[in-house]
Parts: sequence; C-alpha cells; structure tokens
Amino acid sequence: MAIKNISELEKIVNSELTSKVDNSSIIYDELLIEIKVEELINVINFLKSNDLCKFRQLIDVVGIDYPEEEKRFNLIYLFLSHENNLRIKISIKFEITEQIPSITKIFPSANWMEREVFDMYGIKFKNHPDLRRILTDYNFKGHPLRKDFPLTGFNEVRYSEKDKKVVYEPVKLEQNYRNFDFSSPWEGTKYIKEIQNKKNEKN
Repeated sequence: MAIKNISELEKIVNSELTSKVDNSSIIYDELLIEIKVEELINVINFLKSNDLCKFRQLIDVVGIDYPEEEKRFNLIYLFLSHENNLRIKISIKFEITEQIPSITKIFPSANWMEREVFDMYGIKFKNHPDLRRILTDYNFKGHPLRKDFPLTGFNEVRYSEKDKKVVYEPVKLEQNYRNFDFSSPWEGTKYIKEIQNKKNEKN
C-alpha cells in the first residue's frame, strides 16, 4: 500500500506522531513538520522504517541563522520517498549552545552534511564519528554563514614553501592599472566617442 498524495502523508504523520509534531504545513507540494530537538531521532527513525512513509533517502541538511531570536539556529532535514514520490522536511529550532544528535547511524550520508553545517555555522552534533571542518582550513577562525561573520576579510591562505605549512597573509589588490568606464552601454565608451568626433571633424 502506497501513500497517494501529500495530504494523506500529513494525516498519517500527525496521527502516528501526535505528541512529537509541534506543527505541520504543506508548502509547494512538500510537507514541513516542526519538532523539538529531543524528538529528532525518533521521528527520523519512524519516517525511514514505517511501511507507509518509506523516506529512505536523505537529500540534505540545511542550517539557517536568526541572530536576533532566542533560539538562534534552525536546521532543516530534507528526505525523499522514492516509492511514494513524496518529499518531507523536518525543522528544528535551538539555542546557540545546544548540541544536536547526529543521524549518521540512521543515514551514513549525513556524515559530510553535518560536517558542512558544523564548519559553516559552528553547530555541534553529538556522537558524530568525525566532526571536523570540511570546507575551510583547519586554522580558519569563525563560521562563514553566521550572520555576525565579518564581511570585510583581508586575509588569504596559501602554502608556503619556505615555512612548509599553510600561512595566512594580508590580501594585496593592485588597482593601479584598472580603469573603469561607467558610461551607459547605449552611449558607448569614451574612446569610441573620441574616434567618432574625429571622423565628424574631418568630414
């Protein structure tokens, strides 16, 4: 027996996970459910193992930063059921100091996804097998996708043959030989105007 549509899925999820789902909504033909952090493992186990739901592929784990809110971070888990051709999103909100249970034992593919979230947002996952930076350098300071991360970075990373290690250096941008012409593209650049004026003078 398969689930026919997204509305039927919402009814099943709400009836089976009554005490665990805080809110549910259907947006762009995808079901979004909001749950508490402590219910994450139970809900994901149900969605994967239940004979009706069959959400057996983890698509992505996405982080969102709301620095003005008490529960600053929001994690969205996206799952796909190939048998039912349906998608579901799980949303959890939590404070900056809170650690999130890793789902790598349920979905091994979450390993790199959780590492990316840790690297970009500084969100820590409990019981993760190898929680290290994955997109930035080991000595990188800060988390680039946090809203309070400074936009004016002036350091670059390179490997130094002399020191035999990765070093940070100030970025040097040479602007001496760059000339920018901000004229309207319909009017043409200055040198074209000068050529046209010279031709008109000769005629």
